[in-house]
Amino acid sequence: MALKVAIVGLPNVGKSTLFNALTQTAAAQAANYPFCTIEPNTGDVAVPELRLETLATIIPSKEIIPARINFVDIAGLVRGASKGEGLGNQFLANIRDCDAVAFVARCFIDDDITHVEGRIDPLSDLDTIETELMLADMESLEKRVSNLEKRAKGGDKESGNTLRLVKLALDQLNSGRPARAATISKDDDKAWKMLQLLTSKPALYVSNVDEASAADGNAMSKLVAERATRDGADSVVISAQIESEIAMLDSAERGEFLETLGLTEPGLNKLIREAYHLLGLQTYFTVGPKEARAWTIHKGDTAPQAAGVIHGDFEKGFIRAETIAYDDYVKFKGEAGARDNGKLRSEGKDYVVHDGDVMNFRFNV
Repeated sequence: MALKVAIVGLPNVGKSTLFNALTQTAAAQAANYPFCTIEPNTGDVAVPELRLETLATIIPSKEIIPARINFVDIAGLVRGASKGEGLGNQFLANIRDCDAVAFVARCFIDDDITHVEGRIDPLSDLDTIETELMLADMESLEKRVSNLEKRAKGGDKESGNTLRLVKLALDQLNSGRPARAATISKDDDKAWKMLQLLTSKPALYVSNVDEASAADGNAMSKLVAERATRDGADSVVISAQIESEIAMLDSAERGEFLETLGLTEPGLNKLIREAYHLLGLQTYFTVGPKEARAWTIHKGDTAPQAAGVIHGDFEKGFIRAETIAYDDYVKFKGEAGARDNGKLRSEGKDYVVHDGDVMNFRFNV
């Protein structure tokens, strides 16, 4: 399941520093000037999962394969991006290919790092980015209206339905609200997503703070968190600079460094988990002597859908799933112990997979 989260913000808010830390590379050039990132950099990141490591020790498994999520470093947007300012059109198009958007807000003061608008105001920065995305959506939708109206009048039901959703989105945008604020029925969900609106994507607000504020945030990050609550978005506090330093340390040194900062884990772990939550995702596991592996599925997916993530034939020929809850698998030290204690269940096509299920699929192709 290839999932992408766009990292978006004004220039010099710490996007590329954050991206570098996420991917533990220097692939994205972090420099003190706008547009230092011209092409979007994509990083394939492992999802932190302590349960997977625990499961791997029970068999034990030779290899541990975590679930993964893609982060895309989008070049800094500026006011007027929707009209092409600062190569804006190119960057906006890159966001359309992503499943969610992480808005990075600068919540630190550093006189050595300039701000493109000459002041530090994270809420204003968020307004600028959101406005540009909204304007881009409005332009895209307005171009479609005339053609959709002609087709709808000619009796094309699909065009009529699309036109209804376009007008719903425009109503939101013209009222100063992002498209994700609209209430969409389950029946309309697929057609709504096909509109490819920038502001309909799930949003995560990332407050990039100074080192001293990494553990508890600061006054600016609290304002961002309040804004996220009002906007129905998730939020997380992180120090991109600290994370870039942590990424260069080995596992033993990381623990000591985090302790000195009053942190229990890297902020990146929180960011990745929030992105997972934002996209409505969960994890199930397969465990064997060759490998212990985490698989990403959507909450509410059934056993055949979960099997299909491994291979399409598993879903087509699905017979049943042998399932053990994570806690039971650990408590009874594996499949045999779980079976002996009546904790291994045989589930059919209607079974809705739970987060942490350890599964083995039976299928016939």
